[in-house]
Order: sequence, then C-alpha cells, then structure tokens
Amino acid sequence: MKKDNSIKLFEEKKVRSQWNEEQEKWYFSVIDIVAVLTEQKDYKKAQSYWTTLKHRLKNEGSEVVTKCDKLKLTANDGKKYLTDVADIETIFRLVQTIPSSKAEPFKLWIAKVARERIDEIEDPEIGIDRLMETYLKKGYSKEWINQRLKSIEVRKELTDEWEERGMKKGEEYAILTDEITKAWSGLSVKEYKKHKDLKKENLRDNMTNLELVLNMLAEATTAEISKEKKPKTFVENKKIANQGGTIAGNTRKEIEAKTGKKVVSDLSAKKLLVTKNKRIN
Repeated sequence: MKKDNSIKLFEEKKVRSQWNEEQEKWYFSVIDIVAVLTEQKDYKKAQSYWTTLKHRLKNEGSEVVTKCDKLKLTANDGKKYLTDVADIETIFRLVQTIPSSKAEPFKLWIAKVARERIDEIEDPEIGIDRLMETYLKKGYSKEWINQRLKSIEVRKELTDEWEERGMKKGEEYAILTDEITKAWSGLSVKEYKKHKDLKKENLRDNMTNLELVLNMLAEATTAEISKEKKPKTFVENKKIANQGGTIAGNTRKEIEAKTGKKVVSDLSAKKLLVTKNKRIN
C-alpha cells in the first residue's frame, strides 16, 4: 500500500496528512485539525481537547471516534509516532462537533485539497505545474526549477528500483541515499546539511544547479547498475549505491581540477536567492 506523506497549510497552520494510493483518499491528523479549529497553538492542549472530546463522543455513541484510524506521522521532533487520523468524510463529521468560526472555511479547504489530489492523479502535469508555481513564488529561477523537477523524476526511478529489489522504505532508503551522497560529494547527508547550515529543510532544494546535476548522475547511475546487477541483499545494494556515487564523485573531482573551485557549496537556497537578487538590483 503506497502512501504519500505531506504537510498541508491552512491559514499558515500545519496539518499533517497521508495519501493512501490504493484507497485514493487523504487521511488527516485529528489533533492538527483540532488545533486549527480551536485556534490552539499548544500541541499538548490540542491533544487534551481531543482526548476530552473523544470520550464525550464515545459516550454519545458517535461513529466519529470508531472511524478514526492510527498512522505513523512525523512529529516536531522529527520522529514518527502513531497518531489519530481520519478520512475526509469523518473529518467533516468531526468539524461539526467543534464550535468554531473556522468550521466552514476549513471544510472548503479540505474539499479543495481532496479535489486537487484527484486532479493530479488524472493528469500528473497539474501536479508538476503546481510544484513549479510553488518554486517560482519562492524566487527560484526557471532553469533551477527544471533541474529540480528532473531530479525528482530520477529519484523516483531509483526508489522504484530499490522497491523492486526488496529494500525497505525509511531506514534502508536513507542509508543507501547516504552512501550515494558520501561517494559523490565527500559528505554524508547530515554533514552536507550542516555544511549548508540547514535544519529540517530539504537538501536538494538547497543545491546549486551543478550540485543537482551531479546528484542526479549519482542516482541515475546507481539505478542503471542495479537494473543490470539485480542485487538481492541490502549489502549488495549498498555496494552498488557506492559505485553509482563514485562515478559522479570522479566527475566532481575533474570539474574541480579544471575550474579550481569546490562544487559542494555552503550556500543554502536562502543565501543563493539573496545573492541572485543583489545581482539583479
């Protein structure tokens, strides 16, 4: 059962969600929704509100609680915990039980989120267009965005290959990615993010064009070698990840030797965009 985790924003407030591909439906974090409707910034107080409401609904014989599920969602500390979630139909029922001026606009927002995802499934180009629009609003150049979109495609091909080889999403994917990154850049993912002074930001969103190209080369090469070698174990997959990364790493070293400049930049997207704007002005 393939799932897509993401964070949606309602009036700048985060709502954790998970898309179930087989069921073709969204599941939303109940506590996040309670926090939005009660305008509660404190997570523990929102959790307490939901606990009290849950008991009341159970006593009233409401189906809302019984129709809630539990899924592992990422918390503020970066770890995943089992969290109460509900589909859109159940969320609509829940919204009706909480007195809030946000109820109607929130229901409209939920319906819009659901419609957008269905539209993207029917026409993937819509999703690409929305992503491009998001990057443009952040100030990225069209050239960089094109590279970034291509990198997403290359990454998907690699993870599909890993799935085919029986690798587990999460920890094993992370270890293999780290192996590729170290082999081509000379830094682990953690070291790379520290080098750019990043916290929870996406590393690829903070790469220069050249960094993205070399990262794509490393991942694409790893996928191609894997398709030919058909590794059966995690150790074999890790060896191939190193091979793919090393090929891109050798290219990096050649570029550095010719230009006299380091390819791996310490610039984050924020710094890159500030630099670009200064040049324009």
